[in-house]
Amino acid sequence: MTDLITTLFNGLSLSSIYLLVALGLAVTFGLMGVINMAHGEFIMIGAYMTYITQKIIGGNGSVAYLLSIPVAFLITFLLGCILEKTLITRLYGRKIDSLLATWGISLILQQAARSIFGSQGVNVNAPAFLKSGLTIGGVTFAFNRIFIIGLVIVCLVAVWLLMNKTVFGAKMRATMQNRAMAQCMGINSKKIDCITFGLGSGLAGVAGCSVALLGSVDSTVGQNYIVYSFMTVVLGGVGNLLGTVIGAMIIGFSSIFVEAYQSASIARAIVLLIIIIFLQFKPKGLFVIRSRSLDEE
Repeated sequence: MTDLITTLFNGLSLSSIYLLVALGLAVTFGLMGVINMAHGEFIMIGAYMTYITQKIIGGNGSVAYLLSIPVAFLITFLLGCILEKTLITRLYGRKIDSLLATWGISLILQQAARSIFGSQGVNVNAPAFLKSGLTIGGVTFAFNRIFIIGLVIVCLVAVWLLMNKTVFGAKMRATMQNRAMAQCMGINSKKIDCITFGLGSGLAGVAGCSVALLGSVDSTVGQNYIVYSFMTVVLGGVGNLLGTVIGAMIIGFSSIFVEAYQSASIARAIVLLIIIIFLQFKPKGLFVIRSRSLDEE
């Protein structure tokens, strides 16, 4: 029973990480239809912003880490808006071109990180209140994992409220469902595009703050999660928030349970095989919603 509870907690923890990373893609890829291969680098930037914030503020790391979360969101949000205005806006409706262009951006950002921080990874000092764990019945629940699960819940609720309970969310959904009609109703679709892409990038920055708690940060840290985050969005159904949650749970728990009996590499292969077989029967994912087709500029 102890091993089962530990495995379930590890599965929930891994699922929460995949979900947090995939939330940004659920916005940029799911709602906007942009294949952003630089999403992993926004995660990297968020992780490095955590490191920089701690270096500037100093202390025991607790205040600096908590402050780094809004800082990482703001920086990656602004960078996402800049990327959308300078590059992405010219590539709507051209998925292959956007894939290649953002892949080039990802390589540029990785090299920039190596030039600034070096090729060796840097370590983020975890806050004191996250360095221990809660032991119940012989099972230890690490506080940093619990914190990440809580952060995911907060971000998930915030995104849901934004999309369903705000004026901006209504404009976002209107533009997604019928761009031409939204423009006729006076909605500035270009502004919505920019803010939406910035929001997805900002969520990637927040994911970087959580990833920084799990190990060293280097220029390729985001690449460890980008494949699974795309699979999470596709498996759940492109553009569907509930589907993204369920997709993350399926991938996270499958990975942990298979890895408990096999090696990590075999577990990844089996999970990928499961997803391929599943998509053969439901190629559009678990949930299907209408999505917009952006006009080519």
